[in-house]
Amino acid sequence: MSKKIHETPMLDELEDGPWPSFVTGLKRLADDGDKPHANMMKDLMGQLEHSYETRTGYWKGGTVSVYGYGGGVIPRFSEVAEEYPESKEFHTLRVQPPAGFHYSTELLRNMCDIWEEHGSGLIALHGQSGDIMFQGCKTEKVQPAFDELNKIGLDMGGAGPALRTSMSCVGHARCEQSCYDEVRAHRMILNGLIDEMHRPALPYKFKFKFSGCPNDCVNSIHRSDFAVIGTWRDDMQVNQEEVKKHVARVGRKQMIDTVISNCPTRALSLNDDDTLDVDNKSCVRCMHCINVMTKALSPGEDRGVSVLMGGKRSLKIGDTMGTVIVPFMKLESDEDFEALNELAETVVDFFAENALEHERIGETIDRIGLANFLDAIEVDADPNMVNHPRTSSYVRTDDWDEEARKWHERKDAKAG
Repeated sequence: MSKKIHETPMLDELEDGPWPSFVTGLKRLADDGDKPHANMMKDLMGQLEHSYETRTGYWKGGTVSVYGYGGGVIPRFSEVAEEYPESKEFHTLRVQPPAGFHYSTELLRNMCDIWEEHGSGLIALHGQSGDIMFQGCKTEKVQPAFDELNKIGLDMGGAGPALRTSMSCVGHARCEQSCYDEVRAHRMILNGLIDEMHRPALPYKFKFKFSGCPNDCVNSIHRSDFAVIGTWRDDMQVNQEEVKKHVARVGRKQMIDTVISNCPTRALSLNDDDTLDVDNKSCVRCMHCINVMTKALSPGEDRGVSVLMGGKRSLKIGDTMGTVIVPFMKLESDEDFEALNELAETVVDFFAENALEHERIGETIDRIGLANFLDAIEVDADPNMVNHPRTSSYVRTDDWDEEARKWHERKDAKAG
């Protein structure tokens, strides 16, 4: 029997303005006739309105899972179940998306049908780790919902102190700036470490993210513990004829204002004949000029990846960006991919054995020191990890050239 919808004046306010509101979506699901999820959404909106009125959250956790898995479900039990009984259980299933977010319309329709039958109908694409968030499910429906999702090829994602579901950009499938096979790297590492996702046993969460170029469309540098970002180590490719066409189209002043002046290291200069000079040693791969002039400029031909570790939001030491651990590695042959996979497994093993409880890998590095971390994962310190030595009158640099010479000698001896 259909319930009466609650009065929600505060939620209604969120529908004002030019932007779409999640409240409209909730109301659409609540107005879905006599379907079970309609009553669930009505009580959910009532509880949400109550939370806004009292400025208090009324969800508590618990333990809900599916057979054979220790993670993947976020339990949500209502503390005001007597007033809003239809939404007293509102669990979330985290499900792994296809690498690169490549969906077929058939898969999307099947997902929606399954969740309308077993859950609330509310789906979020995607969580911060990349998960498909199937939000709103009663305890007895969690297992049947997962079984149906599993039949169409989807698997549970990560939750709790575990390896989390990874993200990779659409990459080489559609983007001309891609510098490696993001989808292959994503699936290879996740498949190899899948037990760490389904059976949480880490000190805290661990995230991989894969971006095809320095545009970093999946925010890997500041939202993942292990960021694999496409880059190049030779000169940027310049098509001077296309540069001239761009200048002719927008004018020299516009070209200087929007491209030349916006280069953070002043690596670009426009010649009198409307050709472009690039100081490649000064280029920091910000991608601005390439994004503006996609026909004229493109990444170099010697492509690979940089690996950064330690990016995260606030926790013990505040927000951190990823630290360069591997300045450049090729990622083309089977051996290249295996080397990346071995590095990923080494870092996760080190994190599992040495991190403190509720500590991210970036905080572990901060606590023990970068030199000790590099030694532990058997990665040699490389001057290319730093763009240039810090400029300070309080740091003596007289012996730096000698130390650099020793480093090169050690590297040559190791290679020999």
